[in-house]
Amino acid sequence: MTYDIFSPIPPQEPTTGKGTEFLKFFTSKASAKMRQPLKPMAFPALSAHIHDVEMKYSDGKTYEIGPGQLGHLIGVSGIGKRELSHLVAVLCRDFDEHDQGDFQRLAQWSSQMKTRSANKAKPERPSDIYFLYPPEDITKPAFAQNAQALEQNGGLTQYLNLSECEAASRIAGSKSQMSVLIRNAFDVERGGGQLRCSESGISANPVIRLCMTMSSTPEVAQAFYKRDMRNGFFSRINIVYVPRGERIGKIPKQKDYDEEYLATMDQYLQRLKNARGSFHVKQLNRVADQLAEEMADLANLADSDELFEISHRSIFAAWKKAAVLWLLNDMTYTRSIGEWMVYFVFYDLWSRLQVFNQMICEVPSDDTRKRGQVNMLESLPNPFSEQQLENLRISLGKSKEGTKHQISVWTNRNFVTFSNQTGLYTKTEEYLKGAGLTGNADGKV
Repeated sequence: MTYDIFSPIPPQEPTTGKGTEFLKFFTSKASAKMRQPLKPMAFPALSAHIHDVEMKYSDGKTYEIGPGQLGHLIGVSGIGKRELSHLVAVLCRDFDEHDQGDFQRLAQWSSQMKTRSANKAKPERPSDIYFLYPPEDITKPAFAQNAQALEQNGGLTQYLNLSECEAASRIAGSKSQMSVLIRNAFDVERGGGQLRCSESGISANPVIRLCMTMSSTPEVAQAFYKRDMRNGFFSRINIVYVPRGERIGKIPKQKDYDEEYLATMDQYLQRLKNARGSFHVKQLNRVADQLAEEMADLANLADSDELFEISHRSIFAAWKKAAVLWLLNDMTYTRSIGEWMVYFVFYDLWSRLQVFNQMICEVPSDDTRKRGQVNMLESLPNPFSEQQLENLRISLGKSKEGTKHQISVWTNRNFVTFSNQTGLYTKTEEYLKGAGLTGNADGKV
């Protein structure tokens, strides 16, 4: 199976094989249209259940697996995005049970504060009160205070599900500070001065252990990321796009989360809760290394530094998803886990191009030529001339001076060969079979 991120058609999922049965199970109650987008979007809620698990990545460094999973579900109004909230409510039943108990304790403390007279000592807020699944209207001071409490109580992760992406700005304090929050959440770093606030006024600088999902329409998403396409903020959030599809006069059907389903889900979640330790899963890193080569080829076909830069974090996010599948499969790697890791990268990149294609390209605002990422080699006839490539580049807003360099790259990557007799370039059999254009969903790339 192969994937083409430049196609208007969503990448087809690989089959759920040995080791990835969970993927089919946990979306089995969703409507048919939402099963594909809900798979990557459920990982933030799943990952928030993981505590004290580290893995060594291909760059040689070790990273926490639990926190840092961020997803944005994008689709037109009424497409079914609300189903994400239904699913994560099931995934976070244990979080909700804990939080209800701590909400009661917090209410008791607040009541004691109000009943004490001004000349009597006020009771301190219990330091072991924290929330794993805070409401989406949480304020910046409450979020920072909760992050501090989670760190003091063992470095736990909080999970947020936002029905609108603009809510992230309120939690961070402002749109400008939101970029800092997302960076620190993805990289699992300390909050920095902008998050140093607490009810008592004491400065706090906790590690931001956060998993988060949010939803919006394409228009709102474009406005949300408009000023942050190239500062690392945009690339740190996994994008999942739900296409409109055909007009069908039927209401999408969802199934009830019955007791059997809940019991099976709890068994899977318990595997994540029980996991502890530091691991090095070499098979996952080999897939990551091969994906990095594949992304270089994709960027060369589009002559896009932007696409290449975005792909780095897309690979890392997919690697963390695959690590969760590895934990769910009793810490055992299978080929199917590798296949899904590859798919998650291409699905993320495909989604980005569907919603943000023209925004990803940096073109002067007064340039009215066609913009966006395209596979230029696919857009050319076979065979083609250097002049035809130059004309195509100009039509896409790219410089004609880069024509010779791009041909040189394509030749070195064995995408094209040159004929001295005709003076034309011909696409190679290797390229036409998919190498360099699409990823192979076999866990090996």
